Amino acid sequence: MAQNENLAQLSKAGVAVWLDDLSRDRIRSGNLQSLVDEFSVVGVTTNPTIFAAAISGSESYDDQLHAMAVRKVSVEEALRTITAADVRDACDLLAPVAERQPGDGRVSLEVAPGLAHDTDATAAEAAHLWWLVDRPNLFIKIPATEEGLAAITTSIARGISVNVTLIFSSERYRAVMDAYLSGLEQRVAEDADADLTQIASVASFFVSRVDTEVDKRLDKVGADPSLKGKAALANAQLAYQAYEEVFSSDRWKALEAKGARPQRPLWASTGVKNPEYSDTLYVSELIAPGTVNTMPEKTLKAYADHGSPGTPVQEAYDDATATMKAIADAGVDLDDVFRVIEDEGVQKFVDSWDELTDSVKEELEDKA
Repeated sequence: MAQNENLAQLSKAGVAVWLDDLSRDRIRSGNLQSLVDEFSVVGVTTNPTIFAAAISGSESYDDQLHAMAVRKVSVEEALRTITAADVRDACDLLAPVAERQPGDGRVSLEVAPGLAHDTDATAAEAAHLWWLVDRPNLFIKIPATEEGLAAITTSIARGISVNVTLIFSSERYRAVMDAYLSGLEQRVAEDADADLTQIASVASFFVSRVDTEVDKRLDKVGADPSLKGKAALANAQLAYQAYEEVFSSDRWKALEAKGARPQRPLWASTGVKNPEYSDTLYVSELIAPGTVNTMPEKTLKAYADHGSPGTPVQEAYDDATATMKAIADAGVDLDDVFRVIEDEGVQKFVDSWDELTDSVKEELEDKA
């Protein structure tokens, strides 16, 4: 089948198109395969909110839930069995993509968000999920909290591929890149012949939530309205500048010589939340080589229909720096913005995880 031209051009520009959604219905109906065949999709991301919606809105899980109810498995075991099964099937579907394009063809599964501030528990669950799904094109999602950074290093050192999630600031992003490089260095230190070619990582830099919070604060301080809708893009563009700096360093080149792959920036939360903004804003203006854009299907289809490239990220650094300075000068405490939206991001996933747990518990009780 012919690929959509707009998305094909996006891929040619170096942006890997991933879908920010997964369900058993998507896999079984052939919908996911059609997105691969026709819309250039080469990866899938998930989170607790996505699984909560998938399981509560489908009958596709009934037989599996019934079997687990009869066996009297725990809610936690049932939840992980269900989500791991969907991710494993998606990994198998995307395996041909992974063979053609190493680093893509990936499916992400997140550690329990309630562990976001527990380094040891996060690393332990990452290892368990890696074993449970048992597919080389899996990514384990670990949040970029301060406690998560050490878990990222530990997981990479163990040979586990990681999608680092909930990154909001360039400062934290630099710490994430350091955690990745440290994990590779630790693996080499433990085994000089260690194969680094099989380890992959992406760093999920969240976009739209920055505008939501900054726009609210700009209104509160009575700032120039022209600054609204600018922070998220500027923030992400400066993150890419940091990526270019780190992955051209001598430290990186030493690891690259041993077969290591760069940790690609991934633009997450790219669905536009303000209806006054273009529905393809966080795709069109974040085009750069070696990046990933994971989109909700609505955003994916919007770009397929009418998306067009904006200013290349590498040409936007000066404007991005000026924008962030103007926002700070207007009275917006950006450090506080990033703290607030990180806390909110973790809590949102905790709430979704609790909702998912409650939903699975109810289903097990109904089918017992």
